[in-house]
Amino acid sequence: MKVLTRRQLISEGLGWLSSAGAIAALGDLGQVQAKADPALSDYKALVCIFLFGGNDGNNTVIPISGAAAQNYKTIRGSFGISNPLALAGTNLGLHPNLSGLASIFNTQGNLAVTCNVGTLLAPMTRTQFKNNSVAKPVNLFSHTDQQQEWQLCDALEKLSTGWGGRAIDLFEPATPPSFPLAVSVNGSNSFLVGIETKPTCIGTSSFALPGEDGSSSTAIRDGSLQQLLSLSSGAALVQAANSTIQSAVALTQQIKALNTKTTAVPFPATPLGSQLREIAQIIRGRNQFGVNRQVFFASLGGFDTHTYQIATHNSLLQQLNDAMVAFHTAMADSSIAAADQVTLFTQSEFGRTLQPNTNGGTDHAWGSHHLVLGGAVRSGVYGQFPDLTVGGDLDCGFRGNWIPTTALDQYAATLASWFGVSNPESIFTNLPAFSQPNLGFL
Repeated sequence: MKVLTRRQLISEGLGWLSSAGAIAALGDLGQVQAKADPALSDYKALVCIFLFGGNDGNNTVIPISGAAAQNYKTIRGSFGISNPLALAGTNLGLHPNLSGLASIFNTQGNLAVTCNVGTLLAPMTRTQFKNNSVAKPVNLFSHTDQQQEWQLCDALEKLSTGWGGRAIDLFEPATPPSFPLAVSVNGSNSFLVGIETKPTCIGTSSFALPGEDGSSSTAIRDGSLQQLLSLSSGAALVQAANSTIQSAVALTQQIKALNTKTTAVPFPATPLGSQLREIAQIIRGRNQFGVNRQVFFASLGGFDTHTYQIATHNSLLQQLNDAMVAFHTAMADSSIAAADQVTLFTQSEFGRTLQPNTNGGTDHAWGSHHLVLGGAVRSGVYGQFPDLTVGGDLDCGFRGNWIPTTALDQYAATLASWFGVSNPESIFTNLPAFSQPNLGFL
């Protein structure tokens, strides 16, 4: 066993805490709405899967009939998907590696496909884009900027709070709960930062202090750490650090206790599968934690497919399908029984060009398609699917770069309204620019 001095215990504890503890909350939106009734007892959770790099929506949701299907075949050629899985009652199909999700759409009715979603300040046409007569989001096609804008739901990047954090702010009880309401299982992010909400970042591989191996000697070591942290040093900064580490240790013990009880549903042994398994375990403990609202952030990277896209994208979509289906199945399992109370959804900074590049990939575009899954979700196609005419009314360039016909504000507000936000305009201040504030998939 590694022997740690008191200084090392504090130092390593703080280092460990950077990934397992809370990040500072930022905010400049002010108190946007009165908090929810503290007597509210029904549980609801939003689970975001951010697809970092810009998912190719054109090979995720594929037209199977009509002019759009012909345009797709003409432009994509051998780069396109020739055998999409049909979505009943629509003229669209899903990538064949999304077979589990297609089955849920067709048999359970719990998967929504939201079409051509993106950051917008107001509805826009190709002409308006070209002559700059309508304001555009800041730094379109930039990974960093568009990731921020999707997480903030702010196309001008003026806010410093995420839309998930602003939503959970409304449900923060006066007495801090025994478990965080905003949890990331894959690093820090802007999405969960609220005015009052301080998101907690936890890992998925191990919930333990450095050097812990489950032996009696490490148990003694951990007990000694708790005693050291409780000693008064007389220094406010040290005492504050001690208190923060104590909170993180307590959180770790709660999660470890949850992980001693597993669901009957197996999760894939993939990065995203591990993340969603941990979220499922936390949701399982919702009653003992005494929480009625939670927001989670998970992510999957590798979608910046400028080269070798076909093999890479196929693999990523398989991982997405398997993890989402396992999570949905686990929510319905009797050990969790929260199918109607949890909604899983995708985000990604932008889509990709319909016309492939010359390097076996696709390039940064704008609008893309997203998936929403949960027991409360109504299967269907929501929003306007583009006609896939290169250089047409919805193409802001000449390679199939779709101007969004559904704003991120509408997509996020629909999720937030189901979550219990009674006045979504209070946290999505740009929402009034769009005629349909709720897309209706929940």
